[in-house]
Amino acid sequence: MRYTLLLHYREPAADELEPEQWAEGQQAFSAYAETLHRAGVLIGAEVLESSTDTTTLTMTDGKLQVQDGPFADTKEQLGGTFVIDVPDLDAAIEWARQAPPLAWGGILEIRPGATHTVDGAWTPNQ
Repeated sequence: MRYTLLLHYREPAADELEPEQWAEGQQAFSAYAETLHRAGVLIGAEVLESSTDTTTLTMTDGKLQVQDGPFADTKEQLGGTFVIDVPDLDAAIEWARQAPPLAWGGILEIRPGATHTVDGAWTPNQ
């Protein structure tokens, strides 16, 4: 069964962290991804650029509205995703609890996929 791990955490300002702290964070994500990969459960992962680089689209009265910045005005932002393929929710929870943002006070949402596509063909999640 495929699950997407949605990583929500507070985005530090560019000058808030020392270079060593940035490097530690990058190392933590790399190690986590490598652990998932070696276990054979990693389907894909994305670490996202800052939410300040977000473009949000909405439709209002049939007109497309394009807005700079994130839709949600919160301290925590969606910072990345990992898609894993594991037997069940318990296994997804076990992998998710090892994600670096939890140690930093972040929130991790686990959401099962409904369908996925490979080579253009949609397949129900099983």
